[in-house]
Amino acid sequence: MTAIALNARMLLGCGMIVFASLACGAGGDDDVLAAREAFRVGDSRKLALLAKRLDGHLLEPYAVYWQLQVKLVAADPRDIRAFLAAYRNSPLSERLRVDWLKQLGRNQQWDMFDAELPNLVSDDIEMTCYALQSRVRHDTHALREARPLWFVSHTIPESCNPLFGALVEAKMLSADDLWSRIRLALEAGQVGLARRVAESLPASQAADTGQWAAISSNPAGYLDKRHFDFKSRAGRETILFAVHRLARTAPQQAAAHWSRLEDRFSDDERGYAWGLIAHLGAMRHDPEALSWFAKAGDMSDVQLAWKARAALRAGNWGEVIAATEAMTGRESADASWRYWKARALKALGRNEEAAVILTPLADEFNFYGQLATEELGARVASPATTFKPGAADVAAISQLPGIKRALALIRLDLRLEGVREWIWAIRGFDDRQLLAAAEVALSNGVYDRAINTADKTVMLHDFNLRYLAPYRNVMKVRAGEMKLDEAWVYGLIRQESRFIASAKSRVGASGLMQLMPGTAKWVAGKLGLRNWRWSDVSEIDTNISLGTYYLRHVLDTLDSHPVLASAAYNAGPGRARGWRPETAIEGAAYAETIPFNETRDYVKKVMANATYYAHVLGQQTQTLKQRLGVVAPRNRGKESGLGDTP
Repeated sequence: MTAIALNARMLLGCGMIVFASLACGAGGDDDVLAAREAFRVGDSRKLALLAKRLDGHLLEPYAVYWQLQVKLVAADPRDIRAFLAAYRNSPLSERLRVDWLKQLGRNQQWDMFDAELPNLVSDDIEMTCYALQSRVRHDTHALREARPLWFVSHTIPESCNPLFGALVEAKMLSADDLWSRIRLALEAGQVGLARRVAESLPASQAADTGQWAAISSNPAGYLDKRHFDFKSRAGRETILFAVHRLARTAPQQAAAHWSRLEDRFSDDERGYAWGLIAHLGAMRHDPEALSWFAKAGDMSDVQLAWKARAALRAGNWGEVIAATEAMTGRESADASWRYWKARALKALGRNEEAAVILTPLADEFNFYGQLATEELGARVASPATTFKPGAADVAAISQLPGIKRALALIRLDLRLEGVREWIWAIRGFDDRQLLAAAEVALSNGVYDRAINTADKTVMLHDFNLRYLAPYRNVMKVRAGEMKLDEAWVYGLIRQESRFIASAKSRVGASGLMQLMPGTAKWVAGKLGLRNWRWSDVSEIDTNISLGTYYLRHVLDTLDSHPVLASAAYNAGPGRARGWRPETAIEGAAYAETIPFNETRDYVKKVMANATYYAHVLGQQTQTLKQRLGVVAPRNRGKESGLGDTP
């Protein structure tokens, strides 16, 4: 037995497991950060020295974990098992187990893989494929379970390739199956993947895949030529790809080309192409989209969703119902489609049927739950707080090792690790424990964890925790100066950063109101801030001052409409203007038909947040429908030429 494995089974004087060669140390937070950096750069020698100092520290498990990760390829299985046993109640054990299992799968060490796999909590496609690889060794019937993985558009992990090869070899994938995967890959723009799949086509259906890359960059040029291969499957699929690719940017042009070519294709192929054109046309709010959908064949849930959105823009309630009823059960159960179906039923005079849908929907705490409540004639209100955890409840949660580690990691700005610890620690909590944990987070100033944890309750709720309003002394002043609805600004910040002052996005936005460098600099100039530095953006008052000024500016240029301004804050003013309708539509329909998934979800949540914040802040509340209002047609109302970046 190795030193690590041995020490994992005993309590040393320091109270934690360590490598046998390391003595108890007296390390501090600086040593944790230095150890994290040594792990990041792969400096195992420095990491080992720092680990000595962290013996007995609350975050010592991380030093041990980092040491094992650095040498995972050559690690002794006994050391890994010792760590997994010692820290089984930590997310570190799960992360190490996942990485170890994938390493075992790559090395085809199936006996150890099979022994450890039952202990895995999480799962992903890569692990699924390794598990199937192991099973197929003894049970060839398991290969059938790999077939569904074939029909996805995105690149599949390497662990799945042996299974796909076995499926082809066993003739469990037909030429039609190969073409289905090629279509999916080409639809997703994965030309390289499509070309690799095409290598397995039978010789009689071989494709000139070299054309696909050229079509990706110039589909119109390909379709402008007059000589096509209509006889072979490969030739027809290439034309279909060109039509689809062109429809991404010019659906009208794609429809014109397809109208000229479609007679040379089968009914299924014609329906497939019209579905692609209609979907992409609807995303660009093309008024012809509904007529194109009428020619489509079998449609996916995504296409049906956009058919419903196109019908909303056109005010065609019958088509809204037709689209939602054609969806799979899972998609049609989404709150958005339940609400819009009910609205369509009401518009067509079928009020009783609508009420059957709206009544349970009104019990949900989301954008559509609020709209359903108002549709039934009631007013949205925060539910009563029926339980407040006592001091003993809060103290018990605060002493849990996972909670203590999470707070320590967040304090050191190791937020990713801290959030993972927190999520792992609260898994399985009941409502009372969740509310107590939210109070712990609040008392430690970790607002995002307080909000997210309180948001998980099922029966017992505290909306003062779900909709925290920190920095009120600053917010009230700055929102007042800009004559902004404070509830709306809070709703926006809740969605932008969850009140993490140091929040940074993947695209470079920073602070509570997630300002981009160019925007912050422009606003700082407008406000006359002397000696402005980008590092100032994380300061609370500065960030709110800059953000509220920019939000006021955007609002003023977009009819003073909060829905348009919310969309602009997330996706840019130019896009928010471009999404305006040809004829006026209600704000909820505008929000529903935003083409960007992230922005569509963002706008709905910001507006729903604002309604709840109005209650929390004790404001005279508008209804959500009043907040959403009506979006005027494009080129109407008070708009400036504001671009996406000031």
